[in-house]
Amino acid sequence: MSKEAAPDMSNKSHPSAQAPKKTMLNLGNLPPKLKPSDMKQAASQYPRTPSRVNPNQPPWPAYRGYHEYSFAHATMGVRLPTILGKAIDDVWKTLNQEYDEDRIVDLVNCIHRMEDLMGDLQGNSKLRPIADDGAGDVALWNKEIAKFFRGKDFMNAPWLFAEAYKYRRMRECFSLSKYWVDYDVFFRQKCDTFSRSSQAVFELSQRFSEPQQGDDKLSEEAKFDKNKLLFHELTQVCLWGNSTDLSLLIDMTEEDIKKLQSTGGDHLAATEKNILGNHLPKLAEYVCKVKGGRIDFVLDNAGFELYCDLVYADWLIQSGICNKVIFHGKKIPWFVSDVTKKDWDWILNSCVYGQLFADATDAEVESLRVLGHRWKQYEKEGKWKYEQHPFWCTGYTFWDLHSEAPDLFQYLSESDLVIFKGDLNHRKLTYDCHAPLDTPFNMAIGPLASEPGAPPVCSLRTIKSDVVVGIPPGVGDKLDEEEPGWKISGKYAVVLLSEGRKGETPVYQN
Repeated sequence: MSKEAAPDMSNKSHPSAQAPKKTMLNLGNLPPKLKPSDMKQAASQYPRTPSRVNPNQPPWPAYRGYHEYSFAHATMGVRLPTILGKAIDDVWKTLNQEYDEDRIVDLVNCIHRMEDLMGDLQGNSKLRPIADDGAGDVALWNKEIAKFFRGKDFMNAPWLFAEAYKYRRMRECFSLSKYWVDYDVFFRQKCDTFSRSSQAVFELSQRFSEPQQGDDKLSEEAKFDKNKLLFHELTQVCLWGNSTDLSLLIDMTEEDIKKLQSTGGDHLAATEKNILGNHLPKLAEYVCKVKGGRIDFVLDNAGFELYCDLVYADWLIQSGICNKVIFHGKKIPWFVSDVTKKDWDWILNSCVYGQLFADATDAEVESLRVLGHRWKQYEKEGKWKYEQHPFWCTGYTFWDLHSEAPDLFQYLSESDLVIFKGDLNHRKLTYDCHAPLDTPFNMAIGPLASEPGAPPVCSLRTIKSDVVVGIPPGVGDKLDEEEPGWKISGKYAVVLLSEGRKGETPVYQN
């Protein structure tokens, strides 16, 4: 059999000599393009009644990748392929350090699966079922795909689900391997954000390393007022620590990080005006009345943000507000920078044993070690506990927490406050849909506010995507005119509180 002749590259009419054509998605079967004004005109039709709400039909219209005016469009078309490309580069770095052939071949197969995912993402493929990799969440994922997203693709499925699906598919690339099941393609990046945050890290460690001194000489009223002030400041540190979300700011310079992470009081006072929906006073009043209680953190980003969360939780223990803090992380690598157990262990051990900061003084290093030792002791004593329920890494929003994870809802119902950190958790709380900007927070989070047994819920979120609720009327319209990119800049934030229905017995449907 003769070999096929090589293409004549001098022939400019040959397909191989032509510039690659721009990839265009076939969107002919989708609804017409929508603009923000269209959404506002249709507002009278929403919210949908609870019986009509499902993952493909949120209470208000969902953001979808083909909505060109939205951040969903930029994410699905540019950000997710970029993140996946960086992840593939990370795996090649690891492969280049391997010497065992079996492990190398196994990792090459992981890369091939990642390249297949890249093809599906860039080609806007239909959302196929998750492969049976032995994980306990496969049935839940595939039930949701079959029931609500059969025939949907990356661009016409709701953005939140399509994005979560991409990260579960990325997990599948490694969970089907022999040697690399627990590989985290984002681990290097997450560690780097902490090691590049020395100034802010030591500002906090030197201030909070020494145990809080007793306030025996203060009246109860003075103690309460002091706690409110400290709580107010630390809550803002915790809030703005979220500015370093790797999935959104993957090309930050060290100077950018320093600006975002300033923890000084003057800086916090200046930035409080950027908290558009601000329940901080009400939150402080509530939390500072709790004695020996339990507060839960549904964590967001690893690295510096997690460090801020730990400083915050340390103070909650020392102040007597809590005798237990539960931290909820992710079971698998998720949305680039979300906390996993590996990230949790790494930061505690790095504080105690690490040499991450070349220019640090002995006093700075010692202050960090003191914190690390105390935090590890909290773990041993059961005052701090890290948990990773599989529900956090599904495509469901938290509107479905009560029905799809009743054990988790029951557990959270026992908390005095559940603090949801960051943008993704806020999107899941609010169904990531086009609710009016002044929608009350307790309305926007649905069952997590209204179901019997629903705990008090707080969202600490710097705004980095389209969904915004709980801000005063007119504020959003003014910002739309003056700062068109305000919803994705990370410059603004919300601190929102739902009082829930704590103390009532949860009711579950059979």
